[in-house]
Amino acid sequence: MFGLAAIALSGCGRRETPVEAGIRTQSLLLGNSAEPADLDPQAINAFTDANITDALFEGLTSIDAKTSRGVPAVAERWEISPDGLVYTFHLRSSARWSNGDPVTAQDFVFSFHRILSPAFAAGYSYMLWPIKGAQAFNSGKLTDFSQVGVEAIDAATLRITLANPTPYLLALAAHETWMPVPRSTIEKYGRFDQKGTRWSRAGALIGNGAFTLVEWTPNSRIVVKKNPTYWNAAHVRLNQVTFFPTDNSDSEELAFRAGQLHVTGVSGGLPSAKIPYYRAHAPNELRIDPALATSYLVFNVTRAPLNRVKVRRALALAIDRESISRDILFGSRAPAYSLTAPNCGGYTAEARIPFDAALARRLLAEAGFPEGKGLPSFEFQTLSDGSSTKVAEALQAMWRRNLGVNVTIATTEQKVLFQNEQSLNYTIGISAWIADYPDPSTFLNQYVTGGGNNWTGWGNPEYDRLIHETEVTGDNTRRFALFQTAEKLLLEEAPLAPLFNLPEVYLIQPSVHGWDPSLIGYHHLTNVWLEP
Repeated sequence: MFGLAAIALSGCGRRETPVEAGIRTQSLLLGNSAEPADLDPQAINAFTDANITDALFEGLTSIDAKTSRGVPAVAERWEISPDGLVYTFHLRSSARWSNGDPVTAQDFVFSFHRILSPAFAAGYSYMLWPIKGAQAFNSGKLTDFSQVGVEAIDAATLRITLANPTPYLLALAAHETWMPVPRSTIEKYGRFDQKGTRWSRAGALIGNGAFTLVEWTPNSRIVVKKNPTYWNAAHVRLNQVTFFPTDNSDSEELAFRAGQLHVTGVSGGLPSAKIPYYRAHAPNELRIDPALATSYLVFNVTRAPLNRVKVRRALALAIDRESISRDILFGSRAPAYSLTAPNCGGYTAEARIPFDAALARRLLAEAGFPEGKGLPSFEFQTLSDGSSTKVAEALQAMWRRNLGVNVTIATTEQKVLFQNEQSLNYTIGISAWIADYPDPSTFLNQYVTGGGNNWTGWGNPEYDRLIHETEVTGDNTRRFALFQTAEKLLLEEAPLAPLFNLPEVYLIQPSVHGWDPSLIGYHHLTNVWLEP
């Protein structure tokens, strides 16, 4: 059941809707599409979780929604050495934790130590690997953290030394994995390298963001209130934000129409079948914003017969993406033929996986399964919302028609789906990647062998070598050429199959102001206000 207050009518007057009350009190009501797994910014890996942690914590930089560039946040300024290897960040003297304590350079050193600790096993720890010694420490090859390129010069000065020039470093530093976490609170509730303790729950969580956590009722709502100790609190106009997690986009759309939400979830908050209605009757409430994001299938290559490249490529080639885009998604999402979203930091993939049913049938026969004979039935795990189910049913029909392959569909909530994929407890799954920063590495780095977000079981030494070369060259032309070669190899081996590029498709009340489109999906609530 959707965890929102119902509208009540009594007497001859109409009671104030939650949306109307929110305008009056500056209380924003947001759909969040899924229940968060955690609110520890160093332990999460879902975009829907990061929506909330972005309100509770803040890193050295923040992403400017209009330019996708890193801009000052906790760090008010910085210097970069001529060789691009040393960044000296100067922290704001006004930066405070929500308990009033100053945010210091030592807090960042502690936080980086925590996420890079092997025992913490953060799936996203590779986001800090550009730092000198970070990967070696994270893998256990280096045991002395003082050898990692992170140093608190004094309470307000943080020096970071990189292993190699990283042109997107200032945007990377805005990512939740780079956000500071409160040492005293974390150590109060467990070991510093321990996940899942109660420090990130209401009543315990201390943050340094624009809002503080006051309630987390699982599968119902997460409430945050304006943080008076935030360094830029005078700029924040919202008094409260309530996030409503639901995996059902139909329920979310109904809540919006009933005046219970100001904004639906930007990652799936509108059933595709409703798009034509809003285009025709309420275009001012429909938003389709460009984003650097791709939806794709993942194959568990540790399970036979998906351990055979020709079987995986056959499944990928048998998908008519244009039909899905046109007939099921009503043109709201463009077909994707590569993993990396087009024009990601100036990079567009040249390699493609097209729709070629004849080639798919030939490859399947060469793999020993002509017309699908001898193949077991594959289970396809997908999300339980309406649009995902319809896409899954279309894929099921295409594979049966084009290849003679039988697929059963299993629907589940996002948290369970991610847990299953992460533990390789699936055969075929659905996934999506939203760029963490505007550079192709955000898509392609995750598929190195054993990568924290590589949930396919696939690895290739040549792919690893190509990605490593991108990390040690400062020549962007050379980097992009290496990425082109790596992506071609990835698509040829097909541990994944691109489906479509993901704009943000959602509903928004006209009363919401300052909600700027964002290529990487983050809408900073510090800039939002409500007005009739």
